Amino acid sequence: MRREVGAAPGIVAEAHRLVGAARAALASEPRPRALLADCAGRLDQPLRIALAGSLKAGKSTLLNSLVGQDIAPTDATECTRVVTWYRYGSTPSVTAHAGDGARANVVVRRGGGTHGLTFDLDRLNWNAPASREVDHLEVEWPAAALAHTTIIDTPGTSSLSREVSRRTARLLTPGADMEQAEQSIAVPGADAVVYLLRRLDAADVRFLERVGAGTSAAQGVSGPLGVVGVVSRADEIGAGRIDALHSARDVATRFAGELERTGLCQAVIPVAGLLAFAAATLRQQEYAAFEALAGVPVDDLSTALLSADRFARPDVALPVAPELRAQLAERFGLFGIRMAVTLIRLGVRDSATLAAELTNRSGVDELRSVLDVQFGQRADQLKAHSALTALARVLTAYPGSEADVLLPRVRTLLADVHGFAELRLLGRLRTDELTLPPADLAELHRLIGGSGVAPHLRLGLPVDAAPSVQRDQAVAAVRKWRSRARHPLADQFTSTACLTAARSAEGTLGLLPE
Repeated sequence: MRREVGAAPGIVAEAHRLVGAARAALASEPRPRALLADCAGRLDQPLRIALAGSLKAGKSTLLNSLVGQDIAPTDATECTRVVTWYRYGSTPSVTAHAGDGARANVVVRRGGGTHGLTFDLDRLNWNAPASREVDHLEVEWPAAALAHTTIIDTPGTSSLSREVSRRTARLLTPGADMEQAEQSIAVPGADAVVYLLRRLDAADVRFLERVGAGTSAAQGVSGPLGVVGVVSRADEIGAGRIDALHSARDVATRFAGELERTGLCQAVIPVAGLLAFAAATLRQQEYAAFEALAGVPVDDLSTALLSADRFARPDVALPVAPELRAQLAERFGLFGIRMAVTLIRLGVRDSATLAAELTNRSGVDELRSVLDVQFGQRADQLKAHSALTALARVLTAYPGSEADVLLPRVRTLLADVHGFAELRLLGRLRTDELTLPPADLAELHRLIGGSGVAPHLRLGLPVDAAPSVQRDQAVAAVRKWRSRARHPLADQFTSTACLTAARSAEGTLGLLPE
């Protein structure tokens, strides 16, 4: 496993040790025993990333595009109104869980045509007497993308049903939705969050504040350290035009500026999830249809593509059957059709190349890269932070045992582990609090792992840079940022950020060979 700059030696092992000691001391207490068992499990399980956002933000479609398989229902059925956990499993299965621990197997139906999966929740045979309300679903699926990451699909935060919206709140900001007696042990169920935005309104900002450092922190509930924003359904921002993603990128830049100034997101990426998933599952028949459409005069095809309904009309003369045209419109959208036809006109000659080009233009590859840098390469730190936060909550809520002596150490780790400090700072680099020139800000972002945690990436050097060159660069960075931290005009936040950069450079230096 990669050694990470900023990680305390064996942070996961240390978290395991502390949780184990607490479990032994509180073994006779049923409630803390159960909480600590879950805490220990989180350290051994894959990283948990939650997809959140307003109603119809495209969470399930994005999940399918990230996994590259059609495993998440996207229609507005009951299964999209409950929290659903997608884990790796050797064989596909879907299980419904009730609040009291009862379970029931769920029948999975696959619709015809372009319709994907549906989870049938109408007839559940619980493994206990009486019918129950579904608390959450667990999907196990043999998808490589789930081997190291569990993805949690959540209901829309702006659902007309308050109870549906509260399901997401309970997962990500549980303290704000509990009685006072329970708030002290409320811990988010996810280690990191991808928040989907179609627009940026007050409701989005309020929810992100509760997830991160805003209202929830004031209530004593620490949210996940990692939050990345996605301008979802990006192709719709430009009304399906060929330049839609350029418009979406402008919107993402504006959203990023607003969110980064408040410290609520570490990055904001535009993604056309529908196009990304369609590209990942492109069929030869669809490629042939695009190839035929590429031969249609530009003006004639543009007229046909004024709307999805017009494009699929039988009386519109095109060299593709109306049924297949309707399928293309549903799977790719008008933007995807225009993009595919344009790429073929520009020289794409096979379905594999077209799929790769569409995937690249959808933005999903950029999102995957950001998720790897921000979450994947820091999985141990994110999981350890979640487990230690949970442990601190339990120890605070159940005092008076031998476990009390553990609390100072847990709090010290949460405050002092450098990797945690880096993650917190990444979300606040572009806030108005930090007074640094743009070039220094870019260097600081790189040093604390904003472009990757490998030493050469932190130092801004080629991968094949000689160890001596890397050492010289690291030493220079330590000196520079320690000097910046001591500048008499530096405010406290800027001074702390500079010290964090210096510690990151020192950590990098410690990883380089002599």
